[in-house]
Amino acid sequence: MLVKSTIANHRITYPARFQLVAAMNPCRCGQALEPGYACRRGPNERCMAQYGARISGPLLDRIDLRIEVAAVTAADLILPPPAEGSRETALRVAAARGRQTARYDAEGLAAGTTNATCPASLIERVAAPDADGAALIRTAAESMRLTARGFHRTLRVARTLADLDGEPTVRRLHLAEALSYRGRAEKPAS
Repeated sequence: MLVKSTIANHRITYPARFQLVAAMNPCRCGQALEPGYACRRGPNERCMAQYGARISGPLLDRIDLRIEVAAVTAADLILPPPAEGSRETALRVAAARGRQTARYDAEGLAAGTTNATCPASLIERVAAPDADGAALIRTAAESMRLTARGFHRTLRVARTLADLDGEPTVRRLHLAEALSYRGRAEKPAS
């Protein structure tokens, strides 16, 4: 990706490769999901929908992972640590990146090519799902009104999930998880 800037009648192009991490509240006040809370702007669902509509469909379509995170409670703070710690996660991620490097080296692509950066035609091939997964993505593409971009991004995430599991094939399980990261209600791109 290239970022173009025009300053004082000069045009400059900068190379850009970044990862966007963002957060937003569910509504203006941020309390719509609190048990027993009634928004004064109307029903909580309507307030949340109006607030969420401030982000355009085309922008949302470019965000691969959208996860709703509940507020942390005091009870959450005393839970035991997760079974997989940071060190184990880092090893699993490194192994998945190694699988991607080997896959795309074999395809003759530039070093550092990942599932996120490989051509769409190639991701369709290397992330071709099993029969159950193909049926799921076909149904989801219609019901969630996935755009071509949304479809390919879902395949990329599913291929990455399969790589993290050490699986050579994208299965229904991987596609279901990837689709769950598209958000509760997929908005059609406008």
